[in-house]
Amino acid sequence: MALNAGTSKWRSFWLAVRGPRLDWWLLGSLLLLAGLGLATLYSAGAGNMSLVEGQAARFGLGLALLWLISRIPPQQLREWTPWLYAGSTLLLVVVIVLGEGRGADRWLNLGIMRFQPSELLKLTMPMMVAWYLHSRRLPPGWKDIIVVGGLIAIPSGLIAEQPDLGTATLVAAAGAFALFLSGMAWWRIGLLVGAAASAVPLGWHFMHEYQRDRIRTLLNPEADPLGNGWHIIQSKIAVGSGGIFGKGFEHGTQSRLDFLPEHTTDFIFAVYSEEFGLIGVIAVLLLYVFIIGRCLWIAMQARDTYSRLLAGAIGMSFFVYVFVNGGMVAGMLPVVGVPMPLISYGGTSAVSLLTGFGMLMTIHASFKRRS
Repeated sequence: MALNAGTSKWRSFWLAVRGPRLDWWLLGSLLLLAGLGLATLYSAGAGNMSLVEGQAARFGLGLALLWLISRIPPQQLREWTPWLYAGSTLLLVVVIVLGEGRGADRWLNLGIMRFQPSELLKLTMPMMVAWYLHSRRLPPGWKDIIVVGGLIAIPSGLIAEQPDLGTATLVAAAGAFALFLSGMAWWRIGLLVGAAASAVPLGWHFMHEYQRDRIRTLLNPEADPLGNGWHIIQSKIAVGSGGIFGKGFEHGTQSRLDFLPEHTTDFIFAVYSEEFGLIGVIAVLLLYVFIIGRCLWIAMQARDTYSRLLAGAIGMSFFVYVFVNGGMVAGMLPVVGVPMPLISYGGTSAVSLLTGFGMLMTIHASFKRRS
């Protein structure tokens, strides 16, 4: 009996340490992408190891949170969702009073570190929309669509007021994707898209002047080549000069000669394109496609509405990151400060992304346990 009891304790300990069955395909892809990001950061930063070590530490924190979140059942996450959404939205109000930053109040100084509360909404927004729709009849009618619209508009408006239009767009998109995946009728989607398009002139009126300048620059960057158009022009030069096979690792000139601004953050993908060329760009885009496809596969396998909508929204939000940053670097979209996921230097963004993938891991583990 004592031997059996001891064996049972060791088995329980092993199961606790092992945790849930992770999606190793997804985790391996994320680790490969993070490795590419660190290598590109090393080159873009001219061998500055402090940048690489700092980003590696953030990746370590993000992976630790991924593992921790993967151990929490989706049902528990669903119960916590309203409180997490309310808390993260309240932090946005605190930012208005106590926030700090360069030209925009986006950060809270916690003493040992600075924290960007808007990053939390990239996770709690799709969680909240999925939570609300979980117990409703689907596809949603106009009443539920209006309620969800309010849930999206409040934090998105607070983030836009900081001002941070790029993050506000990502947060709104995360909530909109959860609503779209709920099976909303196409004619309703068409009406909403039409209403959003008709509101563009009104949105232009409320934009800050520098935000309007970014749109004007997109249409004609050569109008101010040494000012507002400098970012886009130098980025396009870097991307084009890479050719088919690239100039080689650490042989990019646009960043090393300081022609390309923000070459470790928003425009690091231009550095990657210059050094690895079209072949390298296709390879990393295929890796992104695999990650997004894996997210949508997990969403399709999910057993309940909450898990399905949350997993799908996280995957599609990841797509928006790639699409917006890639379009910005190629000069096809305005410069809005959206990083290339797991490649651009940035702490809070990398941690929040990996935390979101932790939610996908626990959803994957939940249907693996039942199968």
